[in-house]
Amino acid sequence: MSARTVPGRRVRVVVPGSSANLGPGFDALGLALGLRDEVVVEVLPPGGAGEPTAEVAVSGEGADSIRGGEGNLLVRSVRAALHAAGVPASEQPRLGVTSRNGVPHGRGVGSSAAAVVAGAAAGSALLEEPLPADALLDLVCGLEGHPDNAAASLLGGFTLGWREGAHGPWRAVRVDPRADLVPVLCVPGVELSTARARAMLPLHVAHADAAHTAGRAALLVEAVTRRPELLLAATEDRLHQEQRAAAMPASASLLADLRRAGHAAVVSGAGPSVLVLCPGAAAAADARALVEQRAGWLALEPGVAREGAVVDVLAG
Repeated sequence: MSARTVPGRRVRVVVPGSSANLGPGFDALGLALGLRDEVVVEVLPPGGAGEPTAEVAVSGEGADSIRGGEGNLLVRSVRAALHAAGVPASEQPRLGVTSRNGVPHGRGVGSSAAAVVAGAAAGSALLEEPLPADALLDLVCGLEGHPDNAAASLLGGFTLGWREGAHGPWRAVRVDPRADLVPVLCVPGVELSTARARAMLPLHVAHADAAHTAGRAALLVEAVTRRPELLLAATEDRLHQEQRAAAMPASASLLADLRRAGHAAVVSGAGPSVLVLCPGAAAAADARALVEQRAGWLALEPGVAREGAVVDVLAG
């Protein structure tokens, strides 16, 4: 017997954005941020001939550029969860999707991962038997292609993700950052596509750079959780930030200035936003003051989202 959705079920998912990489943790480390999307998905009655199979309404961040219908990322992610559970394509329901977006788009704060997590978590909640937690994690990381943003949005907090073997399931663990860790998010007025940023990366890296990265990524876990005085050293990167600087010169300049001033600044995800990991309010205020001297930049303190995706069944 195939899996089934609950007729008339309506669910709400609130999901945080995130910052990936955090310097040396390329495609592995993520930090959930207090910028959130709120998504409501419902199983609609079967439609007549010519009616859309998915009705989508979007407000907030990126609303003008988001596709509707079956091409919408939320819809595709709902469908992926239903497919993973065993719902045949012929039995997938008509969907109503409403999204109120608070995660900026094209700024390196995990907007696509937030949509994937929200859609997949909603799809799971539409089922008579939801997906197991490990299956949902594997699904969203697979849809994204790496676990950094997706794991952080799903689980909250500070996450470390990996894959078991070349083709095995995606896994992640959640770690609690220090209570006094203050992320300062520096957001420019321009966007940068993740695809363009990734295309700038070399196919091979030097052994010394790989060894440096492994050591700093391991040190970053200690710095984020217990020893904030190590944050500046722990966020040094050789794999991706300098290689992509030409695509975001203003971000590279701000990053360099912040680090010269002693702040643990990194490119947030693929950029162009810059994230500063501050050990307390005083350091955060100093970092914000440096950012606010520059035209075209907005300094935010979104906080760490210590709770990941929250799912509520509203009806059905």
